[in-house]
Formats: sequence, structure tokens, C-alpha cells
Amino acid sequence: MKISKTILLVFLISAISLSAQTLEPTANKALMNVVVTNKSGKLLDGEIVSFIASKDKKVYKGNTKLDGTFSILIPIGDTYEVSYKNFTEDITYNKIEIPSEPALYTWDVSIIFDPGRVIVLENVEYDFDKSTLRSSSFKTLNDLVEVMKIKDKLEIEIGGHTDSKGTEDYNIRLSQARAEAVRNYLISKGVKGDRVTAKGYGMGQPIAPNMIDGTDNPEGRQKNRRTEVKVTKEQ
Repeated sequence: MKISKTILLVFLISAISLSAQTLEPTANKALMNVVVTNKSGKLLDGEIVSFIASKDKKVYKGNTKLDGTFSILIPIGDTYEVSYKNFTEDITYNKIEIPSEPALYTWDVSIIFDPGRVIVLENVEYDFDKSTLRSSSFKTLNDLVEVMKIKDKLEIEIGGHTDSKGTEDYNIRLSQARAEAVRNYLISKGVKGDRVTAKGYGMGQPIAPNMIDGTDNPEGRQKNRRTEVKVTKEQ
């Protein structure tokens, strides 16, 4: 018995059809045909989509080709979490339950997503008052390296930001040194230097108040001490 299903992840209706499938479903593996577009319908290449099995947490992952698609075979009889990588952040969209009854299952999975042009790198941390990266930063930065290698024409700026403690000149220098530390890490992992710039903005672009009614706001300061990625040239 051959069963074909279509699932649309997010909130828009897709009229995209897939062609020239190179894989076929088997008695124990379902065929997942994936297409990724932005909200205007542009096909996105180099996008990473994962299917995470509920039973053993095994990850089945693919990245889209120039036509915005890829196909992958995954075992039947499990429920899979569908995850989309937006730079270093894994966004969970939905779950797909594939029955265990023997059949030839095919799913067409459409993901519609507009990546932000500025993303805060979560968990990128430095030694106090220094630009030395802590080891807790490496997972996030390695995820960014993976994206940069897949999207090999993408160019980015690493932006360093501080809170308002200290002088403006001091914070510019510290944020610049921290942005350069991230850039150097990416280069050390094989990303070409001409694809990554570094800029320190100091305290000049807060995203939360450092003070509230004249009282220190530690939570706001923590949000302002951040490292961002800005897309300067699309894939």
C-alpha cells in the first residue's frame, strides 16, 4: 500500500510541487520531501532541517539544494520533531507521526520562513573584562560555522555590544575586541576571513534599559551585553 501525505509547517499555504525525486519510500522507511521558502515564495538553498526521533533521539538531517528542496528517508513507526536551524538557533515547528504499519509512506513537508537579518548569539560568553571566549561559547559558534560552510556565499558582520558601565571609549574597545575574537574563532574553523567582519558598537545600541527610574537594572544590562550576527550579503 502506498500512502502520500502533505504537511505545511508554519502558517502559510504552499502551492509548490516537487519534481524528479531520486529516493523512493521502502517498507520500513518513509520518504520526506522537504521544501523551504520565504514568505514571498523564494526558494531558499542551504537551509538545514532536522527530523528528531522521539524513541531514541536520533537526528536525521538534510540541507536544501539550489531549488530549495531535499529528500530523506527516515524509519517508520516513530514520531519526529521537525526542527529548522536559523543560524545557531533550532526552531521546532511541529511533530510528524509516521505509523508502524508496513506501507510506502511519502510526506511533502513545506517550511515557510523569513530568517532575521540580525540574530543575537545566545550563550556566547567572555571572561570578565576581557575578550577571551569561554568554552561554553563553542557550541553556538560551531553551529554558526556549520551554517557558514553550507551557505558558502553568505557574508556576515559580528557585532559586539556592552552595557553602559564604563566610558564610551572603553566599551567601544572591549566590544571590538570581543567581536574580533568571534571572527577569529570562525576563521580558525575554516570560514574565509573575507566573509566575516567585526564591529564593536560599545553601549550605543541598547535593546533594554540599563536603568529604570534611576535604579540599576541588572536584567537589562545583561541583555545589552551581547554578540550579534548581521547578514551583510545573502546566500
